[in-house]
Amino acid sequence: MDLDFSEDEIRRYSRHILLQQVGGTGQAKLKAARVLVIGAGGLGSPLALYLAAAGIGTIGLVDDDRVEISNLQRQIAHTTARIGVPKALSAAEAARAINPYVHVVPHELRLNPDNAIDLISRYDLVCDGTDNFGTRFLIADACALAKRTLVSAAVLRFDGQLSVFKPHEGGPCYRCLYPEPPPDGLVPTCSEAGVLGAVTGVMGTLQATEVLKEILGIGNSLSGRLLVWDALETRFRTIKLRPDPQCALCGPNATIHDLSAHTETAGPICAI
Repeated sequence: MDLDFSEDEIRRYSRHILLQQVGGTGQAKLKAARVLVIGAGGLGSPLALYLAAAGIGTIGLVDDDRVEISNLQRQIAHTTARIGVPKALSAAEAARAINPYVHVVPHELRLNPDNAIDLISRYDLVCDGTDNFGTRFLIADACALAKRTLVSAAVLRFDGQLSVFKPHEGGPCYRCLYPEPPPDGLVPTCSEAGVLGAVTGVMGTLQATEVLKEILGIGNSLSGRLLVWDALETRFRTIKLRPDPQCALCGPNATIHDLSAHTETAGPICAI
């Protein structure tokens, strides 16, 4: 593993290197890692910025939307001056401004069944920060089929949830938790129901923490657990998850072997 850091990088990452669980070897793991962030919105913004600050070597940013003024209440990677700019480009600019030593790759595209597995396979780990059930299930299925760890977060109003899905390592997949997307209109999106901006910041930062833990191989993975946060009550709770033997994606009699069941386009990214 490449432990060749410049003097500036050593100073930049000094607080990481001081940690016994990280050190120079751990920082080298972060530098070698490739992480894909899907959705450069309320979750993807703090996530991408903290991954850049931490020294993740390659960060991919997927979003097909443009910055709007209504995004700025929570999507902190963007600025008033960049209204109208593609979100993938805006977030990439913000990440590079924090750390010029990381390689940030903007993917200004709409994820669909034709490109999902190819794109996801180029990265070691994938983060979902979308607000669209079609896209969330497409990401989850593609990650399972490509054998990539998925760090998935979601928020609505004053609540958040987070988990890590690693069915390729024996853990439950996203469909073990949610076998099918809910009927249209049953669960509102953030654009319909609202969200407290700081809630997305907390969940995006927790998402970044889980990514770093997975890359470094430290701590207790959230695989097999669902973290739920009620911001109004200031209460965290953890729910145990188990692989579903009847799961259509990762069960022994799985029926999902490709992405053909998804529509041609899963819809816009719709970042939170």
